Amino acid sequence: MHPLASDLNEWFRHNARDLPWREPRTGAWAILVSEFMLQQTPVARVIPHLEAWLQRWPTPADLAEASPAEAVTQWANLGYPRRALWLHRAAEEITTRHGGVVPRDVEALLALTGIGDYTARAVAVFAYGERHPVVDTNTRRVLARVIDGRSQPGPPSRRDLDAMAALLPLERKDAALFNAATMELGATICTARAPRCDACPVAERCAWRAAGYPDTGDRRPRQAAYEGSDRQVRGLVLRALREAAPSPVAAETLAPDWPDRTQRDRAIDSLIADGLIELEDDIACLPRGRKSLGEARATP
Repeated sequence: MHPLASDLNEWFRHNARDLPWREPRTGAWAILVSEFMLQQTPVARVIPHLEAWLQRWPTPADLAEASPAEAVTQWANLGYPRRALWLHRAAEEITTRHGGVVPRDVEALLALTGIGDYTARAVAVFAYGERHPVVDTNTRRVLARVIDGRSQPGPPSRRDLDAMAALLPLERKDAALFNAATMELGATICTARAPRCDACPVAERCAWRAAGYPDTGDRRPRQAAYEGSDRQVRGLVLRALREAAPSPVAAETLAPDWPDRTQRDRAIDSLIADGLIELEDDIACLPRGRKSLGEARATP
């Protein structure tokens, strides 16, 4: 086993946060849902939403029977609500293609709506114990600093997976632990803005520390401020529709106090394009889709 993996795994065994998706009996569906929710969303916000979601829809088939509007409503204020639609479609695909069982094969997972390289490998590794490199933003930052001596990682690329694969232990359990440990280190110690190098279990192996913590630049894309953005208007529109659901709402009453009418209309148009709302005769509602998967199956 690579010394870095050995050190991180030992540290993780004693320092891992107690998170619901790490419980030994957590199933693949719960892990899949948690991975959808954790994309660009802090852990503390995800936990209560995950628990509520799984209570309502404990299996993919349960969610597949619901409407897209119910999924978007349940998503509430988690942000990036297209994830709710993607998760709903993935649940339908799991139900119809895989008999309601989340697949363990990475290629089969990648074929599901809304699942990319990270999520596919995370489910295969953390739900089924398969041996794959799992690389998220935290992992990339740890590798950039410890291995490459850079203050921040560059844009995501295939090289990230290759770099993690080169360090991955041969034993499946050790490999899964190392994937989780590296992400945990990046999330709690080797953070983007204020790394706690004095508490790092691999500080002696860190190339960035050995080089004197040089500022090597940050080429990560920057997200525009939320306040006053189209994203803020979109959030206001969706909140109004969620609060009114299942009743439709007159389009003119959506975010009526927003000062820029053109921006408001643009936000509504983008929500329509994303399939998050439907608009007919100036009446808006959340996406209705079919009423249930069972009815869809019964339709000739």
